[in-house]
Amino acid sequence: MASTSTRPNILFIFADDWGWGDLGCYGHRHVRTPHLDRLAAEGTLFSQFYVCSGVCSPSRAAVMTGRFPARFGIHGHFATHERNADRGMPNWLDPTATTVTGLFQQAGYRVGHFGKWHLGNGAGAPPPTAYGIDVFDEPSCPIVYTDPSHTGTRAASSREIVDQAIGFLEQGTGGGPGGAADPFFLNLWLYDTHASLDPNEEQLERYVDYMPLHVPHAGATAIYYATVTEADLQIGRLLAKLDELGLGDDTVVIFSADNGPEDMEIRNSAHSGVGSAGPFRGRKRSLYEGGVRVPFILRWPRNTPAGVVNNATPLCAVDLLPTFCELAGVDVPSAAGLDGESMAAAFRGERRSRSTPLLWEWRFHIFGHVLHRSPMLAIRDGDWKLLRNPDGDRVELYRIPDDPSELDNRAAAEPDLVQRLSARAHAWQAGLPAGPVSPDAGSNAYPWPGTDHNEDALFS
Repeated sequence: MASTSTRPNILFIFADDWGWGDLGCYGHRHVRTPHLDRLAAEGTLFSQFYVCSGVCSPSRAAVMTGRFPARFGIHGHFATHERNADRGMPNWLDPTATTVTGLFQQAGYRVGHFGKWHLGNGAGAPPPTAYGIDVFDEPSCPIVYTDPSHTGTRAASSREIVDQAIGFLEQGTGGGPGGAADPFFLNLWLYDTHASLDPNEEQLERYVDYMPLHVPHAGATAIYYATVTEADLQIGRLLAKLDELGLGDDTVVIFSADNGPEDMEIRNSAHSGVGSAGPFRGRKRSLYEGGVRVPFILRWPRNTPAGVVNNATPLCAVDLLPTFCELAGVDVPSAAGLDGESMAAAFRGERRSRSTPLLWEWRFHIFGHVLHRSPMLAIRDGDWKLLRNPDGDRVELYRIPDDPSELDNRAAAEPDLVQRLSARAHAWQAGLPAGPVSPDAGSNAYPWPGTDHNEDALFS
């Protein structure tokens, strides 16, 4: 283990349903994200970062464990125990699994987690402390309001989460500059921009030019942009506090998101589902790039080059555990069964390709336009990405650096490559826990006039 004086702090900011294109530094022409844009200017922006699912719970499980979430049977978001059972899922992440928070706690780090959890709840659910977290808190502002007596507002959730994190930082430094006695590992997992969104009048005022004319309500763009900018403002407060406490130079700060943007077809997003996947096909739930490729900004002043855009290195959520551990000199037990690999060299600005493939499975319906409805399986190996259904009725092959929008299907021209990648994906899938599959999983069928497609099955 490295000495305490050389071990960096880790601050991992994880936004919710925040698309690859939802920042100025990723090309958005309208939404304002000055603090995250500055973070990118002071560090390195990675354009090829992938999460391990198109929805939140499995994506978060991959971050925590360094393993593909399908290995745990976590295929969708954790819901009621009855619904979890219907989808063949457990009710929470296995607390005996090796977690990044547990490893850092054992190595002497102060570990905090503030904001969204979504790794299991309900009767019998292990508390976050069972996963190696010392201090945990969620804001009083829920994602969807079901309790009429609730007095909090969703508009305040990012501020409340950042307030909790600032308290954690000040507690470690005695409230003033000078650095913490022990290094910290801090998860800051925002609710924003997960619907339903309800920015207040002050937040909406920043986007008054995006209000619709002659109607007494805000438009979807104003609602969504106001939420993004408010979250950016609160992240800016946290970054300023790091500097005030003298912690900025020794802290690895990362901003990312759990999956692509939500679709307006979802009821609680019908008023705000205009998040941007940038140039990519796919949104939340999809295995196309827009569903699983998300922003990733890294700032580490002592080691990461500033003002750099890395377009060459594919990173993945399962890489974070081994990378963080290498940076901090924390040992990873051989029994952890990691699917990721350390990308510490890439964090330091060195050229780094990956040696392990990335794999995904999605067993359920995909909402939105048929162009976003991917096959059930996907594998990325080197520059190539294969998507297919297990029965072979859809086979798609794309060379991602040349075709990030996944429009030029090269499967017919590369039969040997298709066969090799298909074999790898099917072998991986065969080792996963069995579970139910939706009738229209992997389908991009459209109820064309004159056909007999079952519209209820397609759009339920």
